[in-house]
Amino acid sequence: MLRHIVMIKFKSDIDLKSESEMLKSMLIDLETSINSLQKMEVGLNISTKPSAFDLVLTADFIDVDGLDDYRVHPEHVKVLDYLKKVIEKVHVVDYII
Repeated sequence: MLRHIVMIKFKSDIDLKSESEMLKSMLIDLETSINSLQKMEVGLNISTKPSAFDLVLTADFIDVDGLDDYRVHPEHVKVLDYLKKVIEKVHVVDYII
């Protein structure tokens, strides 16, 4: 199994609550449209620390090929296009579990 973790920090000039909820919904919807995605969990930050990110997603795939399929899937690409407009910073970690 492969785990894909993404931490997202939104731009400071957006409505954080609204955008966080919208992105969470978009990401959770991917579970039903992308076969290689085994499981996804999306969390919204509750920390007030300046170093905190706003949203984290954890997604599990059978293998690297499954993650590669996810990356280019049209529904995921729609999410990426949206993200380009609202994110300030993103960090990604992929590892075998």
